[in-house]
Amino acid sequence: MSQPPRSHRPHRGERNGDNRHYRDSHDHDDRRSSADRSSSRPPYYPREADSPPKHAREAPRVEHQQSKCTYICSRRGIVLICSVLTNSLVLICVVAAQMVTSGMSSAAGMGGFNINSNFNLQGTELQKVRDLDMQYSQMRAPGTYGGLAFSLTLGVLSLLFVVSGTKPPHLMSKKLLYGALVFQAMGAAAYVVAVGLFLHFIIGVNATDVCQQRERLYARNGYTWMSCNVSGADAAVALFGLITAILYAAGTVLTIRTIRGVRRYLQERKDRSRSRPMRAEITSV
Repeated sequence: MSQPPRSHRPHRGERNGDNRHYRDSHDHDDRRSSADRSSSRPPYYPREADSPPKHAREAPRVEHQQSKCTYICSRRGIVLICSVLTNSLVLICVVAAQMVTSGMSSAAGMGGFNINSNFNLQGTELQKVRDLDMQYSQMRAPGTYGGLAFSLTLGVLSLLFVVSGTKPPHLMSKKLLYGALVFQAMGAAAYVVAVGLFLHFIIGVNATDVCQQRERLYARNGYTWMSCNVSGADAAVALFGLITAILYAAGTVLTIRTIRGVRRYLQERKDRSRSRPMRAEITSV
């Protein structure tokens, strides 16, 4: 009895090998498709890396702009500020000189001390000292009031020129620059003349009979410091006056240099503005 032929079945090992090959190829395709998908996506960056740090975000912007103090504190401005200070010192020394040389009777009248208990003078001699002090103070009054008015006026004008120098020199008015130049030049010459006149006036007052009699009365009672020589306060007035004259002379030189620099800068800017249209015509041709 004949048996039907058996169908050819693959061995178990062959079936397992085919399945393993299919799985390997399927895994390889999956990895390749996932790699393609990942390559098509944009790269991921963490949020901390995208945004700047907090302290860098909150840092204020620093604008490099020159303030008004930059122009006021230039060399020309510093010289003017120093002249304001020396004018103030002249003013103080003029007042101090008048107070020192006015005599003890005037100081007692201002409440400094009691002249009857501190000054060994009585009767007609005391009255004579008071009269001499009054006459001497009146003789010095023109020099005192003149020095006060002179130093105060120049100090205020110097301060005004300091305040007006808050702009760059090329943006300032030409009249202001030339006014500062004339003021400082005249101020230097005026201070030299004023110091000479002040010392001449004080020496002339100290050479009068009023000062001589007053010196003898004070020396008789032991007050030898009240003399007819030029006092230390008067010498300080002359010293600070000459320093102010030197400052004004230095300011004059610096102002001349500033005016020349402004002229050069404006001329160069004008030349550049003229050359630009010529370049435009050359390029268009």
